[in-house]
Amino acid sequence: MATPLTATAFLNALRAEGVTVVEVGSWRTHNRNSVGAWGPVNGIVVHHTVTKGTQNTVAICRDGYTGLPGPLCHGVIGKDGVVYLVGMGRANHAGGGDGDVLNAVIAESYATKPPATRFGQGDAGAVDGNSRLYGFECENLGDGKDPWPTKQVETIVRATAAVCRAHGWGSKSVIGHLEWSNQKSDPVGFTMPAIRTRVAERLAHASNWSPSTPPTTPTPTLESRVAALEKLVAAQGVRIAALEKKAA
Repeated sequence: MATPLTATAFLNALRAEGVTVVEVGSWRTHNRNSVGAWGPVNGIVVHHTVTKGTQNTVAICRDGYTGLPGPLCHGVIGKDGVVYLVGMGRANHAGGGDGDVLNAVIAESYATKPPATRFGQGDAGAVDGNSRLYGFECENLGDGKDPWPTKQVETIVRATAAVCRAHGWGSKSVIGHLEWSNQKSDPVGFTMPAIRTRVAERLAHASNWSPSTPPTTPTPTLESRVAALEKLVAAQGVRIAALEKKAA
């Protein structure tokens, strides 16, 4: 467990890791702290946005939408490889998830993946991730077809490593939304074990280190696209059932 970074410490950590940062509006004080706790913090969640266009994505993640006020993360990672800071404090990004996953992240005690999540937002056994987890939303349609530019994936690695380094965490403090909630499928197009491997490699070097040849982002296979779509359909079914139950 750790005390959340201040806005200045968060910004400095990203820049020290070689990340290009754009500060959006009053991001330092833009949060949901009025409706719930923020901290202690235990890890970082990586998301995809299901949006198109960097500025549109940044606006949505900062302002939110009907039924889900912003900020929807702490930083947006655009296809341009830039981190756009939109909030600092509690953000509506992780939602409910599995306490066993949280415990595994805190202890960094799992092998290549945390234990399979059993809960999501609204479930009786879910724990609040918005109070415990930083969030990076990454611009991508999440359909298994939209490409992930190499520079964007490199920034995902650097940004998450920056937060880990600032807290003294290891790479297993970085998880995907699909590893936190059984209602989520993101991110699609790369695997979190691969991201954690690269984060671990960064953390073994100084923050100003750069790999000589950054790995390219693999093209999603047909099987991975089908699996992603099946999980997305299943997640939508869960949401619809929850809405029907609420309306009954």
